[in-house]
Amino acid sequence: MKNYEFRLCHIHLALNGNRRLLRRFMKEDPDLILPYSKSIDQLASFLQIPLKKSTRVFQFIHSSNMKSLTTTYFQQGIVLTNNHPMFPSYLNQIPDPPMVLFFNGDLSLLSQSPSLSVVGTRTPSSKAYPKMKSVLTPLIERGCVIVSGMARGIDTFAHKLTIDSGGRTIAVLAFGFNHCYPLENQRLMEELRRDHLLVSEYPPHIKPQKWHFPERNRLISGLSKGTLVIEAKERSGSLITVDQALEQGKEVYAVPGEITSPMSVGCHRLIQQGAKLVQSSYDIEEDWL
Repeated sequence: MKNYEFRLCHIHLALNGNRRLLRRFMKEDPDLILPYSKSIDQLASFLQIPLKKSTRVFQFIHSSNMKSLTTTYFQQGIVLTNNHPMFPSYLNQIPDPPMVLFFNGDLSLLSQSPSLSVVGTRTPSSKAYPKMKSVLTPLIERGCVIVSGMARGIDTFAHKLTIDSGGRTIAVLAFGFNHCYPLENQRLMEELRRDHLLVSEYPPHIKPQKWHFPERNRLISGLSKGTLVIEAKERSGSLITVDQALEQGKEVYAVPGEITSPMSVGCHRLIQQGAKLVQSSYDIEEDWL
């Protein structure tokens, strides 16, 4: 039987990335050998899932196509398991840590420090980019790695600003990197793949799904020392990343805006709740000195 890394990735694929079920396997059998010998009924009992679901799991585990796909991903050198020397140790320390990551690009960026995650609205105001340029450019020039999610709006601004400033950036995707979302970021994605780093919990063939986006946010905050919010509405999805950052014990920073702008409500609420108000790069740098 192939090595542990192969088995971990293979079972991850067979379970469709279900970390709860994978952890149930690993708790009972850390070497992940038992899944290959259990019957459909045994899988149902062991994983505490319906027989119909255990039948699918059994079929996936023993599928030659699934094993072939796993082999292909390893041959392409795009798999990073949680016991690999280059797997970021701080991701192992967050609640609900990933066990398998897929990557394209410069893997060394995962070990570079400091790093800052940048999030915000998908519909930024005309003042968002100038704010970002003022705050982030000095950090980027000092070698700070910028982490974001390649979503429309602030995420895209963050990656492009970093590239234009000669810095390094990581995009954490909510889909496999054989796909692109939003489609207008195809050129950006290729540049990130070539010169920076794409990371995803989802294997390359997986298409974007709406529940992937809040799920991947814990990785955006987990890969950085702190999270900076540029613009956010009161119910902005970027605030999910903030919640994840707080749960992980990370710093949260927020840039204030005009009190009449709906794009300022989320940031102002965060500041009221204890996030650090950011007017310049120094407000972030002083926490890292």
